[in-house]
Amino acid sequence: MTAAMTTTTETALPTTLEWSIDPAHTQVGFSVKHLMITNVKGRFPQVSGTVRLDPATSQPEVDVSIDANSITTGDPKRDAHLRSADFLHADKHPTLQFRATRLDGNVDTKFTLDGDLTIRGVTRPVTLYVIAEGRANDPWGNSKAGYTATTHISRKDFGLEWNVALEAGGVLVGDDVKITIEAQLVKV
Repeated sequence: MTAAMTTTTETALPTTLEWSIDPAHTQVGFSVKHLMITNVKGRFPQVSGTVRLDPATSQPEVDVSIDANSITTGDPKRDAHLRSADFLHADKHPTLQFRATRLDGNVDTKFTLDGDLTIRGVTRPVTLYVIAEGRANDPWGNSKAGYTATTHISRKDFGLEWNVALEAGGVLVGDDVKITIEAQLVKV
């Protein structure tokens, strides 16, 4: 998702720069309140996407896909419920999608990345708060870049409305979902 974090030092090059998400080293995680007292955490291990940066504009083209069926929380029964029509409806909406619309800040330190997030067929604007973690070449000569991004969304904004009222007040599943992305990019 946060793949738009390309380099400013390379923007002097006359050609468009392209990066791809390294799925083996990228995770999209989330956290949501359960019973109003604890957080349940999960992740989507199957992520793919590309990042292109036009040196003339310094604005990225980011297109990230997340496999809804890859959701895992460590509880197979809960994971099946999250894939069901009550939540992600993964049979009908197998992909969560993020497309960037604007970058503001310094891609070598920290910045915000605005974009459109689609979950369950509903698209809403979101802002990712991104920190550049650094760059390195791996032992095989591939140029890599790391980024951490966070944001919060309302699950109800995306049609994820299933819930159960609790006798003592409150609900079984909180509305606020914290999203954390650890992304590693590889230069194409």
